[in-house]
Amino acid sequence: MLERFNVPPKDEVRVPEQSLRSTVTAIFEKMGVPRQAAVEGADVLVMTDLRGVETHGVSNMLRSYVQGYKDKRLNPRPEWHIVREAPGTATIDADGGLGIILGGPAMRLAIEKARKVGVGIVTMYNSGHMGAVGHFAMMAAKEDMVGICMTALSNRVVPTFAAEPRLGTNPIAVAAPAKSEPPFLFDAATSTIAENKLGLAARVGANLLPGWVSDNQGGPVTEEIAVPKRGDYYLLPLGSTREQGSHKGYGLAMMVEVLSTFLAGTLPDALNPAGRARSHFAAYDIAAFTDVDTFKENLDSMLKTLRTTPPAEGHERVLYPGLPEYEAEQDRRANGIPLHKEVIQWFDDITAELSLPRLKTM
Repeated sequence: MLERFNVPPKDEVRVPEQSLRSTVTAIFEKMGVPRQAAVEGADVLVMTDLRGVETHGVSNMLRSYVQGYKDKRLNPRPEWHIVREAPGTATIDADGGLGIILGGPAMRLAIEKARKVGVGIVTMYNSGHMGAVGHFAMMAAKEDMVGICMTALSNRVVPTFAAEPRLGTNPIAVAAPAKSEPPFLFDAATSTIAENKLGLAARVGANLLPGWVSDNQGGPVTEEIAVPKRGDYYLLPLGSTREQGSHKGYGLAMMVEVLSTFLAGTLPDALNPAGRARSHFAAYDIAAFTDVDTFKENLDSMLKTLRTTPPAEGHERVLYPGLPEYEAEQDRRANGIPLHKEVIQWFDDITAELSLPRLKTM
């Protein structure tokens, strides 16, 4: 997470992990979500905050999910079911359930299939928001597998040269286990900036940097600006402009559509705005390809090589995908999860509205 998105110390309130888990679980239950599903949803959100990915933790997303249940856009008790299945594959109809809750069962099914045939791939459509897809990729990594998760979302991103949005931010995550080093975890949107970062920027009063968004005609905004109102901007593909490689982000976003949307037999948001999220879960059983210890030792060597690479002038060290999240998790388990005081106020308001105990802070 860039420094500009962090909660300023004067606005920061630390919350114990278990307190946050209990409160989030209780809020989900008040929305009509069954107990075990509520626990699963809370785990995804809290783990996301523990890893320092505030864009997809409780600060931005829980209030959105609560509103979705209140508006009946989310089904608290979905009768999700498999509509097509083979030994290594399956397609799931999520029945309008929240993606962060149904992503766990989908990835567990992919893992189960991978144990039997080496690779398991599951597509899921008709779900609510999937949250941080890295959470589900990590589920496979914890089972000595390589995990992949990606999701296709509603239109907010303009294709290269376009004046209107046709794609979602369509994030991709890949996770793999190492032996001694923290695991590899890549989780990123295919847009220049994830839209949820705009919410963080607005909350902490940070400006957007040049090239992060376009105007509402698709033209890249080339100066630093305050967060604009929704409707006054679109998001740009990763790379921002054709000269900077936006065709690559555009292509990656379409790749997500192919593997998450069309492979599930459904339509993208550009063709069916009521279609909800479409996702792809894959698990590769390392033992089906090579010795697990060999894989982990080789990945360890590479990750250590990256971590110990001499940094360029002006930089403290070289990181690899997953290392900052691992370090944030260790700190936040010990010292609490930092939330903005505005988020704490929201928790106070929603727990009072739902007749729940207040969120405990440190």
